[in-house]
Amino acid sequence: MKKILVRLFILLVILLVVAAVGVHLFLDSAVKKAVEIAGPQIMKVPVKLDSVSISLLSGSGKIQGLVVGNPEGYKTPQAISVGVASLALQPASLLADKIVVDSINLQAPEITFETDLRHNNLSKLLDNLGGTSETKKEPTQPTETKPAKKLEVDDFVIQNARLHVSVTTLGSQSATVPLPEIHLRDLGKGPDGITPAELTKRVLTEIEASASKAAVKTIEDLSKGAVFMGGEAGKTATNALDKATHNIGDLFKKKK
Repeated sequence: MKKILVRLFILLVILLVVAAVGVHLFLDSAVKKAVEIAGPQIMKVPVKLDSVSISLLSGSGKIQGLVVGNPEGYKTPQAISVGVASLALQPASLLADKIVVDSINLQAPEITFETDLRHNNLSKLLDNLGGTSETKKEPTQPTETKPAKKLEVDDFVIQNARLHVSVTTLGSQSATVPLPEIHLRDLGKGPDGITPAELTKRVLTEIEASASKAAVKTIEDLSKGAVFMGGEAGKTATNALDKATHNIGDLFKKKK
């Protein structure tokens, strides 16, 4: 009888382990699938994610290989690329109406600011999210058939980001510069929370504002023949770039 009980106990432990692993794998694949389906619906661009790993016990997690594509008509490969992002959430909230995320940390993302000196890819992404830009378009109809899961993100940090500035209308002049840290707090705090689309818009708005400011300064430096990490400015287009700096500066002033 004792041996039978021991075997039953061992079997129960094995079943619990298998169940835990199954739930863990299901959660990871479900999050990955949700990002790759909801991302393109929200942003109107391709969104790819290599892997997700979330611990149901600790609530810690890791996202790897997130790539947000560029809107149609832009030439650079992608708008945003994140190698690794870490997060911490409250596991019990996964079963609630609002998922509570304690922190999200994006480390060293690669952000592309492509412009023809009239428009840029990040502003277009904001346009797709319902943001404002110089070009007004008819509002798109919502594609979701059921309410999105609400979120609360207490701490959202983007560190060590690199900005690739690409001026397509002037011989594809380009440069790479660092971006200051972006730190957002208390997103979706309160009973109503925030939808994934609203969270994306809040974060992208901060990225676009920081990138725009850096881009103006970078184009000014390019016009003086400065050399950057990601590209070397040609000195033959100095006058054209001087005019371009004025144009792009005016464009961003209009948006404020």
